[in-house]
Parts: sequence; C-alpha cells; structure tokens
Amino acid sequence: MKKILRYLKESHLELKKVVWPSREEVVDSTKVVIVSTAIFAFVLGLVDFLLVQGVDLIF
Repeated sequence: MKKILRYLKESHLELKKVVWPSREEVVDSTKVVIVSTAIFAFVLGLVDFLLVQGVDLIF
C-alpha cells in the first residue's frame, strides 16, 4: 500500500511541473491537424482514383 501512495504522490508532483498549453495554442493546433488531415485525405483519394482509372484502362 505504501508503494501505491508513494506512486500517487510522485505522480501528483510531476503533474505540477507540466506546462499546459493555453486554449489558443490548443485551438490552433487542432486547426492544423484538421486541415492537414483533410489535405492528406484528398491527396490519397486522388491517388486512389487515378490508380483505379489506370487499372480500368489496362483491363
């Protein structure tokens, strides 16, 4: 039981050292992730479409 309490106490102390991002930073990072995911999905969809068209031409 002492090990569990020590673990919890040390975890709490470590969390006090964490520098949490501001709300603006989180919103900006989220926007970047959403936009980059959409661009990546579009590019993959385009490549898939072109490969399907190429295979259809061959067969």
